[in-house]
Amino acid sequence: MMKTALFLLLVVLYGCKSSDKPTPNPPVTAVDTVGKFQNPLLTSAPDPWVAFKDGFYYVMHTTGNSLRIYKTQAMSRLSQARPVTVWTPPATGPNSRDVWAPELHFINGKWYIYYTADNNGVDATHRMFVLENSAADPTQGTWIDRGQLNLPDNKWAIDGTILQLNGKLYMAWSGWETDLGGLQNLYLASLTNPYTVGSTARIRVSTPEYAWEKQGFGVNEGPEFLVHNANVFLIYSASYCGTDLYALGQLSADTSANLLDTKSWTKSATPVFGPNGGNGAYSVGHNSFFTTPDGSQNWLVYHANTGPGQGCGDQRSMRMQPFTWKPDGTPNFGTPVPLTDWIKRPSGE
Repeated sequence: MMKTALFLLLVVLYGCKSSDKPTPNPPVTAVDTVGKFQNPLLTSAPDPWVAFKDGFYYVMHTTGNSLRIYKTQAMSRLSQARPVTVWTPPATGPNSRDVWAPELHFINGKWYIYYTADNNGVDATHRMFVLENSAADPTQGTWIDRGQLNLPDNKWAIDGTILQLNGKLYMAWSGWETDLGGLQNLYLASLTNPYTVGSTARIRVSTPEYAWEKQGFGVNEGPEFLVHNANVFLIYSASYCGTDLYALGQLSADTSANLLDTKSWTKSATPVFGPNGGNGAYSVGHNSFFTTPDGSQNWLVYHANTGPGQGCGDQRSMRMQPFTWKPDGTPNFGTPVPLTDWIKRPSGE
């Protein structure tokens, strides 16, 4: 009996030992990160803007209480650059608070910053303002205050941007029809110089009309010009930025057309980027563009939240990804790249 029990014990022990062999780990495929980067470029950078000149990218974004410029030769390494504060608002007055969506433009040999601000936190007083700098490097030199850009009708105005085309200068912005709020529309006006308006009336080129432009409430804002071959596009942000359904829309016109004629513009019936991309890209919008120095690549720069319900505050991070062109000449922005993905660095980096 004892021998039988001992034999059975040895069988059990042997069985346990043989079944306890470690399972080989599955092979790990290494991620090729050489020459690649991951978004975001900056973790808190709403309303990003990029300009390129003489081998350097200059980047701005909303801080709310100052104007700062990053200077870098490699957009994918933007986080290594240190921003230079070039302007802070006065304690009181029409441009003292809520400094939003600055853009840096090089026009006729000088640098200009266009920004929106209000009078001591009163949103209804938001207007566009201009600074000028004659230095070769916008992080150097002296910024001269050119004051308020007196847009036609003198209504609420934000998110101004500039287009130089066919020897003419235009501004596009987001504004109210009246002084009482309501829908945010897109308007155009001509400029006689970078800080003087030439148009006697503003031209409304877009108003929220589709359901995807009315999430939260009706918004068309953050217009940005993009010129390609014989087409000029006005890419804009639609719906309230506090929703996850913020997205990019598109207007297009012929470069030879009268851009101050609303009939010259055709509106896309569907978003061209977004809305909710998931994968750490919620509320995508307020974009900018750049082309690599060798002219071989086009890049979309935008902000987005990493999760749902984060609203339109400082959690919006700055991202970028390349885009291409469709056979019909319109931009193909694709879908927001997940934060886990590695992206090949822009050409030249």
